[in-house]
Amino acid sequence: MSKVWFVTGSSRGLGRNFVEAALSRGDKVAATARNAGSLDELVTEYGGAVLPLALDVTDKEAVLETVKRAKEHFGRLDVIVNNAGYAQIGAIEELTEQHLRDQFETNMYGAVWVIQAALPHLREQGAGHIIQLSSVAGLISMPLGGAYQASKWALETLNETLAAEVAEFGIKVTVIEPAGFATRSGKNPNPLDNGHMAEANPVYAGLRERLAKVMGKQPAGDPAAAARTLLKIVDSDNPPLRVLFGQGFYPMLQQVYADRLKTWADGQDLSAEAHGTLGQEAG
Repeated sequence: MSKVWFVTGSSRGLGRNFVEAALSRGDKVAATARNAGSLDELVTEYGGAVLPLALDVTDKEAVLETVKRAKEHFGRLDVIVNNAGYAQIGAIEELTEQHLRDQFETNMYGAVWVIQAALPHLREQGAGHIIQLSSVAGLISMPLGGAYQASKWALETLNETLAAEVAEFGIKVTVIEPAGFATRSGKNPNPLDNGHMAEANPVYAGLRERLAKVMGKQPAGDPAAAARTLLKIVDSDNPPLRVLFGQGFYPMLQQVYADRLKTWADGQDLSAEAHGTLGQEAG
């Protein structure tokens, strides 16, 4: 049975590949982008199977109206893909208030508005699958990524909570955590160049150089392969809550989580002292 998708950030990158994979197998897609003209080629190739919609996910009222329009047009919504987002790079000291607000308005609040708009329709159906694009940056932290990582960490816990809240309605939630993929950048064509201080700082400049080297060493994944994998996930009766797309960061994640557990274990005396139980015998 074909599915109806609602996908944000459909103009390029992984979002575009997700849309094309769904359409190519006969599904229908409400594809959204800030500029609906960027979706013209999809309409030419797939006709009425795709509904192109202009949408800025930071506009809550527009999100509510656009999701409603998609549901009325196709009659139902099966797969909601929160893909819209971008990476704000800069040291914490360098970030302006507007940098931070813009990052959360798009990456986190935009996702919340889509979820809130779609849930009434999914609950009424008693079925649906919400796909949240996070990142390995939602699991680890690196210098210069504080704003982006904070937004993705927020999405991780938001969607884990959501999964527990909507399971009894028959709604599934999956968080996709991509590593590097060979796609064009989004809002920031060169993300390492945004967020600078007014005066150059050699320490932060050095961090940028090291970050660029780390990013350059990670093998770029194939967006088309990622799209095929997503189709497999949305067709599954028991999809995972989380899944890494790409393997380059897995060893790093293993070490990060091992280090966290060790840090908490090493601090057990401090934990007991803070609780007022240090030196007291259990029971």
